[in-house]
Order: sequence, then structure tokens, then C-alpha cells
Amino acid sequence: MKTVIVIAAVPQEIKLLETSLEHSGRVTAGGFEYVKGTLGGVHVVVCAGGVGKINAAAATAVMIARYQPQLVINTGCAGAYLGSGLSVGALVVALEEILADEGVVVSSGWKDLEYMHIPSVQQGTLSCYNVVPLSRHAAEKAMQLADYYGVSLVRGRSATVSTCSGTQAYGAEISGRWNALIENMEGAAVAQVCLRCGVDCLEIRGISNAVEDRDLKKWNIPKAVEAAQRFVLKYIEEMNRPDASPASKTTRAT
Repeated sequence: MKTVIVIAAVPQEIKLLETSLEHSGRVTAGGFEYVKGTLGGVHVVVCAGGVGKINAAAATAVMIARYQPQLVINTGCAGAYLGSGLSVGALVVALEEILADEGVVVSSGWKDLEYMHIPSVQQGTLSCYNVVPLSRHAAEKAMQLADYYGVSLVRGRSATVSTCSGTQAYGAEISGRWNALIENMEGAAVAQVCLRCGVDCLEIRGISNAVEDRDLKKWNIPKAVEAAQRFVLKYIEEMNRPDASPASKTTRAT
């Protein structure tokens, strides 16, 4: 049976996933509480590891070591940079994750890890600095699935930050520097651990707010996380089809 691990930051981002699992049970291991069960013939482990890169990396490493999955899915909400064209409730699949504020400030301004000659990941001939790749195969499958079911899914770069953009000006600086569509606090950490472990990583996020001068009254986290979870559920359900391709089916599901 295939195994998929779903990593999010907070329980609100995985509640629907947890309640959708069959034969589920709650487990604690490595300092993390999580739920495991099955969905469409796939063994699924769902964990809210906590906010930020350290929690995300630790939770991902513990779950991978314990379950040796074929795929890790990172999900949750994100802010959309102005100019991305994304509205609240929209879905994004990350093509690359960016360690957006890892670097150094010198007299001429902010510089990245490559300037410092410090890779975030170095394995054999692979050297990653601030840009961390995700599985292109998994992302392409997500795009095909979205197209088949008529779901709007945008593919692009996601910026992972330790300090969130609470002003429109700072958001514009980060998005302009990295050509990113969205901002989050965990994605690059999950992707980096998966890269080191040789496990495919897919990131699906729902847009909860625009990255502008911070105003929580304009946010809609429930809408964002529900949209993301419903898509993740559909993605997992499709994994055990004979050719894992929804486009091959002769009738459209309702």
C-alpha cells in the first residue's frame, strides 16, 4: 500500500483530512501528535507540526523516518502577493520553494546564501542555496487533476519567510526579489527535508489573504484551508487508479 504524509502547520489546516480518513487513529511519536488511516487504498499520515520552519522540518523528518512514504504533501494557507492575480480561496501548487529571508545584510543591502557561499542543501553535484525544488512530476499530476475536474490551480514560486510581510511595501520587496506568487512560513523546510531524504514533495496551498498592510478582517482562513484540503483529498484518492491519470477516464466524476 502506498504511503502519503500530509504536513501542515496548525490543526485547522488538516481537520477535514483527518475526518475523511478510514480506520483512523491518533498517535504520538517523536514529540508530534498525528492521525493515521487510509483513503482510497492509500495509507495516509496527517500531522500538524506547528508554525515555522523548525517545527515543519522536525515533523517532516520524524514522519519520513517512521513511515518511509512515497510522497509528502505540504498544505495549508498562504498570503498572495499583490500582482499575482490570486484571490482569497484560490489554489496554488508550488513549483519551487524559496528560503526568502535566509542571507546576510551588508552595506550594499540584503544578500542571499549564494553570496555567502553557504548552500542550504549540498548532496553530490547538487547545490541548493535559497531555491529548493519540489517534485515536478507530482506538481504536473496536480495540474492535470485540476484541469480534469475544472478546478483553478496556479503553479508558481512560493516564498517561505521567518518574518511575515505585514506591509504592502515589504511584500512587494520579497515577491519582486524572488518572483514569487505566495508567502508562507513552512514550505521550504518541508521541501528541503524531502530533498535530502529522496522523497517527492508536493505543496498545495489555499489563499487566505492578500499580502498588504496587515488587516485580519480581510482574511478568510477557513475558506482557504477547506479549498486546499478538498483538493488534497481528491489528489490522494486518484493515486491508486490504474494509470494514476484522471484524464484517462471516459466519464467525468460529479
